[in-house]
Amino acid sequence: MSTPHNTANRGDVAKTVLMPGDPLRAKFISETYLENAKQFNTVRGMFGFTGMYKGKEVSVMGSGMGIPSIGIYSYELFTQYDVDNIIRIGSAGGYSANLKLYDVVLCSEAYSESSYAKTQGEFEGDVIPASAALTEKIRNSANSLGVNLVEGRVHSSDVFYHSTRPGKPYWETVRDDKKCLAVEMESFGLFHNANMTGKNAACVLTISDLLFNHDEITTSEEREKGFMSMVEIALGIL
Repeated sequence: MSTPHNTANRGDVAKTVLMPGDPLRAKFISETYLENAKQFNTVRGMFGFTGMYKGKEVSVMGSGMGIPSIGIYSYELFTQYDVDNIIRIGSAGGYSANLKLYDVVLCSEAYSESSYAKTQGEFEGDVIPASAALTEKIRNSANSLGVNLVEGRVHSSDVFYHSTRPGKPYWETVRDDKKCLAVEMESFGLFHNANMTGKNAACVLTISDLLFNHDEITTSEEREKGFMSMVEIALGIL
């Protein structure tokens, strides 16, 4: 069985999938952490791999950028490939002045202006929580690894580049009015799909840049290969 976006057969994908945005990060995670890994997808360059981690089967697959992209891949994984858990592992821009580069953020819920959930499933709200049980497993994994998590609401934005406008920057409005501590572009769609399908989704992020200090930013190579704490936390739930 395959879909227009995934050539895997049923059984090729594990019950738990780690989902970075960047398919090259998925490849790097597979090569670094998984034993006997086999690639199950190359369509559109969206790499997916299944292997073993400490005796447990797990998959890792890229999601691409934005809610529409993760919306397609996560929905197919949940509905066509019998996946039970998806953990998004990605980068985020810090809104809160309390955040530093490389801080690990656990997304308790996602706020978005996106129409994805309303269009896909007639959801009327703009905040969707992560799955409680899976999120608790991530807390426990981080604690066992001695990694401090910054937990809170994240802005799941449809827009990377906002037009210049007078007055208060848009990100400050979202931070102050919606109480968001960081911004990324996928978790809202993932959480909605999990709710719609009765599955589980969570999100762990690493701060790659700071909206209040543009002098501090990580490189693309650092984002691909340097955000290992969140990967090990996610693998630790197995």
